[in-house]
Amino acid sequence: MSVTSPSIQNAYGIIVDALMDAGKLRLGDDPDSETIAQNTRRLNKLILLYITRGCKLFLVEQKVLTLFPPVSNQVGVALYTLGPSGNVPMAKPYGVISAYYTYANGGNQYPLISMSYPDEYERLSNLLQPGPVNSYAVDKQPLTLNVYLWNPPDAFTAANGTVLLMIKAAAVQFNGITDTMSFPIEWSLALEWGLADLAAVGQPPLVQAKCKANAASYLELLENWDVEDADTMFQPDQRMAQDRGKFR
Repeated sequence: MSVTSPSIQNAYGIIVDALMDAGKLRLGDDPDSETIAQNTRRLNKLILLYITRGCKLFLVEQKVLTLFPPVSNQVGVALYTLGPSGNVPMAKPYGVISAYYTYANGGNQYPLISMSYPDEYERLSNLLQPGPVNSYAVDKQPLTLNVYLWNPPDAFTAANGTVLLMIKAAAVQFNGITDTMSFPIEWSLALEWGLADLAAVGQPPLVQAKCKANAASYLELLENWDVEDADTMFQPDQRMAQDRGKFR
C-alpha cells in the first residue's frame, strides 16, 4: 500500500530514506502507519535537538515589538512575554540575538545593551521607572521567552517608538507526512541520517556504526557551511570596565 510519493522535503520522504538506511525497510516497501507516527515523533525531537547546537541562520528573523504604555508616571511595563499564551502572541522563539530601538520616523535608531537575567537585570535600580529604553534581558521559560526592557518605555517612547528584536525563530514541526520541512533542502541528508541513527536501535553493530558516523559527518558539514557571509569582528565589552577597576 503506497501512502504518498517520497520527497526530500517532506516528513514521509525523510522517514522512508532513514528506515532504508537503517535496514528497517526494503526497497519498494512502505512503512505502516504506526512506524510513520513513531518516526515522525523522532524526527521532530531530532529537529529540536539540532536547534540547540548553535544558531541556524535560516531561522533568524526580525520581530517588531509594540511597546506598552506605562501604568502610571512611576510604573512602566517592563515584561514582554513571547509565546502562544504571552502578551506578545507568537510561536515561542529560541532566543534573542540582538535588539535595537527605532524612532517613529524610522530615520534614527540605536542598539540596546544585552544583560544577563536575573543577575545584571535584578541589580538595576528603579526597574519599573518609565524612561527611554536602554537595555534588555532575556529569561527563557518552558512556554514563553520573557524579554525585560530597562527602562520600561515611558509615555513618549511607547507612543512613538518600537523595539526590534533579532530572534531565533522556532522551527516548524512536522504534523503530517506531506508537511514540507522548514529546514532548507540542503539539510535533507543530515535529517535523514540523524533519524536513521535513532531508528537503528537493535540493528547489527555495523549498521548502527554506519548510521552514527554518517549522521555526525553530515551535521558537521552543514554547521560549517551555515555561517554568516559577512566578516565577524570581536571587541572587548567596556560597560563594566570602570567598576571593575575599583577592585584592582
